[in-house]
Amino acid sequence: MRFLPDELEIEAGEGESILELAARVGITLRGACGGNGTCGRCLVVLRKGAVRDRDGGTVAEAGATVRACRSYPVGAVVVEVPETSRLREHQVLGADVGLTLQAGEEAAEVPVDPLLCRVEVTVDLPETGEVVDDWGRLQSELAGLAGIEVRADLEVLRELPAVLRAEGGAVTVDLAMDGGPAGSVVGVQAGHAAGPVYGAAVDLGTTTVVVELVELDTGRTVGTRGTYNRQAAYGDDVISRIIHAVERSGGRRQLQDAVVETVNGLLVELRLAHGIARDAVRVVVCAGNPTMSHLFLGVDPAHIRLEPYTPAANFWPPCRADEIGLAVHPRAPVHLLPGVASYLGGDVTGGVTACGFGGAGEITLFMDIGTNGEMVLGDGNWLVGCSCSAGPAFEGSGISCGMRATDGAIEQLGVTPDGYEVVYRTIGGGRPVGVCGSGLIAALAVLCCAGVIDRTGRYRTDLETPRLRGRDAGGGFVLAWAAETGHGEDIVLTGSDVQNLLRAKAAVYAGLRNMLAAVGLEQDAIGRILIAGGFGRFLPLRDAITVGMLPDVPLERYGYVGNSSLRGARAALLSGRRLAEIGATARKTTYLELGDGTQFMNEFVSALFIPHTDLGLFPSVREE
Repeated sequence: MRFLPDELEIEAGEGESILELAARVGITLRGACGGNGTCGRCLVVLRKGAVRDRDGGTVAEAGATVRACRSYPVGAVVVEVPETSRLREHQVLGADVGLTLQAGEEAAEVPVDPLLCRVEVTVDLPETGEVVDDWGRLQSELAGLAGIEVRADLEVLRELPAVLRAEGGAVTVDLAMDGGPAGSVVGVQAGHAAGPVYGAAVDLGTTTVVVELVELDTGRTVGTRGTYNRQAAYGDDVISRIIHAVERSGGRRQLQDAVVETVNGLLVELRLAHGIARDAVRVVVCAGNPTMSHLFLGVDPAHIRLEPYTPAANFWPPCRADEIGLAVHPRAPVHLLPGVASYLGGDVTGGVTACGFGGAGEITLFMDIGTNGEMVLGDGNWLVGCSCSAGPAFEGSGISCGMRATDGAIEQLGVTPDGYEVVYRTIGGGRPVGVCGSGLIAALAVLCCAGVIDRTGRYRTDLETPRLRGRDAGGGFVLAWAAETGHGEDIVLTGSDVQNLLRAKAAVYAGLRNMLAAVGLEQDAIGRILIAGGFGRFLPLRDAITVGMLPDVPLERYGYVGNSSLRGARAALLSGRRLAEIGATARKTTYLELGDGTQFMNEFVSALFIPHTDLGLFPSVREE
C-alpha cells in the first residue's frame, strides 16, 4: 500500500482498511462516524490497483474516489490523500493561556511536594555479626528522613545489593508519593547528585492531547506541546470510539495505541527540545474523561454507554509506564485523576479543584463545552455535576461547512440586516475553508439578529439576497463565495446545519436548567461562571448568550480558566496534597443522570428556539 503525495509505504495486514493503514503510517484522516462510512470525510483517490468494500461486494478501480474507512486493498494499491481529507494541527491550549479570573492564578501557588522526589542517603554497610538486611537498612534511613513508611517492588530489590555497595552505601533514591502516609521506592542509583528529575502532566482530550514537562524539584515548567488526538481517525466523539473499541476486532488496542502514540510523540518532542533523557522523566499524571481514561489504559469501555452506564473504575490505581508503553522511565508511576461517573471524569474534577472553585462560599458554575457539555455547580461545600451530549457540532463535525480550529477556519462573523454582506475573520488570516465552533455560534447569533433566520432556526423565504440557497425554509446561506475560499467552493450553512447547532446549544442549556432545578436555584443565583477548554477559549460569550446556550447573567460574572484539565494534572503532579483534594472533589460531587425522568427532555425541547421559548430567562436578549 502506497500513499501519495507522502510517498509512504506499508504492508497491509488481512482485513485492514485504508483508514487503518493510513493511521499506521502516521496519516490521520478526518472522520466523524467511527468508520461507518456515513460522514464522507475520509475520501481518497485510487491511483493504482483495486479495492473492495467492507462487505466484499463492490470493487473500485484506478480513478475512483473511495471512502477510506470502507475500502480494503486488493493486491498492490496506490492512493492519493487530498488535503481536504487530512486532519491537520489546530489551536491547542496550555494550562494558563488566556486566564481572565484572579482564581486562575492559584495554580502557581501549588506547594511543591511532588509525587516523586529524589532523595540522597548514605546507608551503613553491614558488618560481621549484624543481621539487618539491605532493604531494612534503606527503609530505616528513609523513614528517618521522610517520616513515612516505604515499600519497594521486586525489581528494586534485585538491583539493591549491587547498587548499595557500589559507592560505599551512598545512594540516590527515587521515592514515589501519592498524598498518603506511605511511599514507594521506584528507583535506586549508586552515588549522590544524580541530576534533576522530571514529571509529565497530560491532558487526554477527546479532540486534543497536551503534554507539559515539569522539573519536579522546582515546579518549573520546562515546555508544553499539544496536537490532535490520533484516535480521531476512528470517530470524533466518545460514543463512536466506544463502538469501534467494542465492535471492531482489535479496535480497543487500535484506540489505545493511537492515544499512547500521540502522548509519546509529544514527550519525545519535549525531551529532544530540552536535552532530557527518557529515564529522567519519572512520573506521569493524566487527566481525561472516563472514556479517554479507559482507552488510554486499554480497559473495556463497553458499559459506559450501556444502561446503567457504569465505568470500570472512577478511582484508578497507579500503574507503571511500561504497562502502557509510555516513552518515559519504564518504572515511572502513572496516575489518572479520579472521576465521578460514566461521563464526568478526572478532567473535570482536576479542573474544578485547580481553579479555586466556590471560593468564599460563592455559588459557582464550571462549564467545559465540547463534544460533551460537562458542568459542575456548587459553592465548594456541596457540588452537583452532569454531562450532556452536545454532539460534535461545536468541533465542526456534522456540519457541512464545519471544521476544527485550524488555519482557514472562520472564527468570527458578521452579517448585514438584508443578508447581502458577510464579514468574517479566519484563523491564520488566510482564505476561508470552513467554519469552526466559535464561528458557528457567531453565525447562529448574527443570522438571527439580521433576520436571515427566525427564532426556530428556519431561513426566511422573503429575503432578496443571492446568498440564500433555495426558496424554502430549510435552504442554506452562503457565508463565503467560491472566489473567496481556499478550496474554490462556496461555504454554505444549510438549514440542517442550523438545526444541528440548535440541538447542540439546547442540550447544554437544558443540562444547566436540570442542575439548577435539582438544587432549587435560579440562574441569577450563580455568582461566577468559569468557562474551560479549547472551545471555551474562543467562545463569543455575547453570541452564546444570544442564541441561548449560556445563562443570561452580566458578562463580568464570566471568566475563562484555561486548559483546566492540564492545570489539574500539573497541580497533582506537584503536590500529593492537591491530588488528595481532587479525590475529595470527586467523592463530594453528586452526579445528576440526565436520562432519568422527563425533565431534561422537556427543558431540551424548550431550548430549541433562539434564545428559548421563555424569553423571561434571557432579559438582555429580549431587550435587544
